[in-house]
Amino acid sequence: MRISDVTVEKLLERGGKASPEQLAELKEAAARSRRPLQEIVVQKEVLAEKELAQLFSDYTGIPFIELDPKDIPSDVLNKIPERTATQYLAILFKIDEAGVMHLAMDDPDDIQAVDFIEKEIGENTKLYFALRDNILSCLGNYHGDVGEQLNEVIDVQREDDGSEQVVSDADIAEDSPVAQTVNLLLEYAIRSGASDIHIEPREEYVQVRYRVDGVLKEVNRLPRNVLGALISRIKILSNLKIDERRVPQDGRFKIKVSGHQYALRVSTLPIADGEKVVMRILDESDQAITLEELGYWGHALEVVNNAMTEPNGIVLITGPTGSGKSTSLFSVLTLINKPDINISTVEDPVEYKIRGVNQTQTNPKAGMTFATGLRALLRQDPNVIMVGEVRDAETADLAVQAALTGHLVFSTLHTNDAATSLPRLLDMGIEPFLIASTIRAVIGQRLVRRLCLTCRQNFTPNAEELAAMTKAFSLTSQSLAAISGLEQQAKQQGLGSDVDLSIRNGTVAIMWRAAPEGCDECNHTGYKGRVGIYEALRNSSDVQKLIISRGTSEQIDVQAAQEGMISMHTDGFIKALRGVTSIEEIIRVTKES
Repeated sequence: MRISDVTVEKLLERGGKASPEQLAELKEAAARSRRPLQEIVVQKEVLAEKELAQLFSDYTGIPFIELDPKDIPSDVLNKIPERTATQYLAILFKIDEAGVMHLAMDDPDDIQAVDFIEKEIGENTKLYFALRDNILSCLGNYHGDVGEQLNEVIDVQREDDGSEQVVSDADIAEDSPVAQTVNLLLEYAIRSGASDIHIEPREEYVQVRYRVDGVLKEVNRLPRNVLGALISRIKILSNLKIDERRVPQDGRFKIKVSGHQYALRVSTLPIADGEKVVMRILDESDQAITLEELGYWGHALEVVNNAMTEPNGIVLITGPTGSGKSTSLFSVLTLINKPDINISTVEDPVEYKIRGVNQTQTNPKAGMTFATGLRALLRQDPNVIMVGEVRDAETADLAVQAALTGHLVFSTLHTNDAATSLPRLLDMGIEPFLIASTIRAVIGQRLVRRLCLTCRQNFTPNAEELAAMTKAFSLTSQSLAAISGLEQQAKQQGLGSDVDLSIRNGTVAIMWRAAPEGCDECNHTGYKGRVGIYEALRNSSDVQKLIISRGTSEQIDVQAAQEGMISMHTDGFIKALRGVTSIEEIIRVTKES
């Protein structure tokens, strides 16, 4: 959607969406940053992109439409060649009984584009206006079933003897079957919502697995003879040494799929049957989502919001690898990112890029560690510092010194829960009085899979299921009454606001589970996406006393619970009651902790 600054100004004035003073500020911000006024209006949350599109539609008389890619017949779609559709961001989505062709465009004001398309399909068209992202998702329909295409390409390479090929230049060229295989594997992974791609050599085949919503699943088996060419092609893309197979290597490259740019972090590792590759997929066009969308509510949300406004101190986010710590930090830093605040980070690696934030990547080979980076940042006049991880005593000590000298420090720590983090810092050699005076809050978190909203099922638990639930969550009549109050609070704050209360008359009356067969929307898994479960420990005066007296994590946990902290286990249980996730998911993720 490209709307001129003059038109955006008219839309805001006509809709009464901005006062003259606000409009002047927006125009000044657009001129200062040399960006379109439309972009500034959406960024400053004066209007959502969809609201702006609706105003533009009313102003121009061109109807606004939201397309569902699944509703577009392939024979209709293909009347416009893919190259043309991609160039002009145009989708032919319907031909009605009268023969009128319904055409959606990102920029229906582009007369030349409309004329060109009408020469291809005829002039009997009706124009619609659709959002850019919506059209890009529909453009994916041109590629059909990626899985089928992948199998066709693989069949071309399959050989009966199962031996490994000698890799030639032709095998890894841009238009070779191996290059097509890599492209399709990446596209299929991105469309499946995978976070990681594993390419693993086995004795008789090459196993391809995707991690979707935190769970690994096999998606294909490639012939063993393509391994060498496949790994070499990925190394070329990642700028790695093709002839080095004895030591691990790390690289990175970028691709575009459906208009979104993705960065792929590549890691190779020699194993018994050959060379394994893992690629982490990072959507660089992703915007930070709100804390509420991440799953924060109630006590945890209050603690995080208060911690963000502190002038100095340390805020720690804890949990194992893959528990969403970086995503939480990304959202927090985006919320506090303003022109009058200097935010500097040291990360390994830089996963999410934030406009206006100074982000530094560690490089141990060059001597750039978390500790040396943090030491350098203190001379860069920062207000807020983010250290990717507190790994050693030196980094912990520097973080404490930074907090003592008036900086707000965010970092992560690998511990099982929030309370364990404080004794862990003691083990690193930090004095108890320093921990007590600098730590502002500790957030413990995990990620669980969200139930698919399209096919999730509610049910009334029977006596056996209630007994298992009571045992798993140590439920008593007293604790159930407290959880009932928390469930009502969660509903009021919008957590599962579309479902009724589950606890009624002192018992769990309704529960939610994944549909056994799933649906097309969730790829027949019953789950789609992930959400965090949290516990937020506020460093109160009573907790500080326990730290100074070297109290155990159990003592700190009990004190924090008395002050209102909700454990991850309980937070997960409430999210299960609200139909966000399932009891099985909470038990799977929290059983170790």
